[in-house]
Amino acid sequence: MIIDFHNHYYPPEYIEAVRSGPSNVKISFDSENNPVLHSPGDKNIAVPGHRDITYRTKVLDETGIAKQVLTFTAPGTLMEDPDNSAFLSRKVNDALAKIATERSERFTALATLPLNDPMASAAEFERVTSELGFKGVMLFGNANGVALADQRFWPLYERASEAGAVMYIHPTFPLGVEAMMQYWLMPLVGFVFDTTLAAAHLVFSGVVERFPGIKWVLAHLGGTIPYLAERLDRGYDAFSDCRSEISRPPSEYLKEFYYDTVNFDVNALNLAIAFAGIDHLLAGSDYPHQIGSLKKMVDSIGALDLSDEDSARILGGNAAGLLGL
Repeated sequence: MIIDFHNHYYPPEYIEAVRSGPSNVKISFDSENNPVLHSPGDKNIAVPGHRDITYRTKVLDETGIAKQVLTFTAPGTLMEDPDNSAFLSRKVNDALAKIATERSERFTALATLPLNDPMASAAEFERVTSELGFKGVMLFGNANGVALADQRFWPLYERASEAGAVMYIHPTFPLGVEAMMQYWLMPLVGFVFDTTLAAAHLVFSGVVERFPGIKWVLAHLGGTIPYLAERLDRGYDAFSDCRSEISRPPSEYLKEFYYDTVNFDVNALNLAIAFAGIDHLLAGSDYPHQIGSLKKMVDSIGALDLSDEDSARILGGNAAGLLGL
């Protein structure tokens, strides 16, 4: 059974709420009347697969994907004023919960949070896990420049740890985005370093050690974490402040994270397997973004020199275990 852990959905209710305003997200329309959502250094064309769940179901039928874990996508509600961010997050989560309930054979979901309001985020986490049945949330890699490791988010992490929740880190526009405005450098380069920075900071700050019940997942094969983990360990050995909040080298925590396979290079996938192990990789497509591909997700995993059993774990078994499917 193939489970696509990394893909994105814009509920029509959200698009209409942003279009009608108030909202700080600009929406235009392309030549095919698809909504285009603009954010610093990026724009997302909301093609039918982004916003039409019936259309999406047909695509899954055609490509042999059994199930998807629906998530919202950048810039989320972070560009909004805090009150509107909380309002739109609730609207998105209600829509995702409805799909996960009515089409449970094909879809589950992770909730979004209004991270620019930490108290509202903690309240929304409680609502989505207690009332709507979500197993976890997707966090953006920073909250308008505030690091995820910041203590303002610790009440959220305390509750998430108690619940054994999944926390999936997906990038958004990072600090220094002004240097990434050409050639799609923000999503191509900025995204992977946003994830890398968030994960490293969470580990060095002691958040991961302090809240051990959280199941952390990193998008895009962890950004550059598998490649740079050795360097982080050298920092732990060399600098006392890199040891002040943690009791083990950073790689030991990072090997406990999960990594989606949205890097379709076989050599990169092999590096991630060598780093974190077969049991910590989750198939992901980034569908239906322009840069995503359901076919490349399946083909790249199929190109690995793995047993059928190990391939099946990456294609769906690990995600099923993580989310209790």
